[in-house]
Amino acid sequence: MKRLLSIATLVLAQMAAGTTLLSLTSCTPVTTAQKNVEPQSRQTVKISGAGAIYPALTVVAEAYEKKVTNTEITFFPPNQSAGGIAGVKNSLVDIGALSRQLTTEENNGQLTYREIAKDALVVATHQSVKGVKNLQTKDLQRIYSGEIVNWRDLGGPDAKIIVLDRPEDESAKKLLRKYYLGKSVTITSSAVLLSQEPELIRAMQDTPYSIGYFSLAYAIANNLVVNRLSLDNIAATVENVKAEKYLMVRTLGIVYKTTPSQTVQGFLDFVASEEGATELLQSGFVPSTANK
Repeated sequence: MKRLLSIATLVLAQMAAGTTLLSLTSCTPVTTAQKNVEPQSRQTVKISGAGAIYPALTVVAEAYEKKVTNTEITFFPPNQSAGGIAGVKNSLVDIGALSRQLTTEENNGQLTYREIAKDALVVATHQSVKGVKNLQTKDLQRIYSGEIVNWRDLGGPDAKIIVLDRPEDESAKKLLRKYYLGKSVTITSSAVLLSQEPELIRAMQDTPYSIGYFSLAYAIANNLVVNRLSLDNIAATVENVKAEKYLMVRTLGIVYKTTPSQTVQGFLDFVASEEGATELLQSGFVPSTANK
């Protein structure tokens, strides 16, 4: 069974933190391990924040739980970077997951930010799209604007392009605009908008002739059967991310109290260790320099 946090504790914390933490306090947390150990004998590290960071943190959390069996890493349902920051500030969680840097305004002088890894965003299609392996920036712009509606115009099959997209305030969409779409491209009204990255991935796998963008590390770790596209003749690979040749890269970071508990510090040390970096690299992430 999933371990439930004390409802009374969460309600009191919410009253102190305000309604910005509603999504954090109203959902059941998900743990990375289900072990038959008495709750009193276990230590817990609680995490909340941007869902884009969860796959990387899950990798190191699972490895850490195998090594330190009396510690359980608990993930709340993902929300936003701001939610993770607020959760740490108000002692609702121990670690906030961020898909961006911590700003000066957000730091109350008691927080520490650490970059843990980089993850490329890969543009990919359903496996039914044969003959399309590379897109130029202008091609991607014309697809997402609706100017090109058939894969035939790009050397692919005679089939309608199904555009899968993310909300404008999501880190993945911001990166796609920054490096390829630009600010002026208006997204076609026929695009299918998906709020969470896992939803987009499932939709792409289930929808012939679709195109979308998501975590390269997730694609590698889960051996996704999709067509990964090169952009402007540069492939989305771990090697190209390391060499800084592939541009669309997401920075994955965490924030925590500058003076964490011994339990939290143990996990943080593992995340920053060579062993933690190896786990990340094997799962398709590029560990940050400080973690190597």
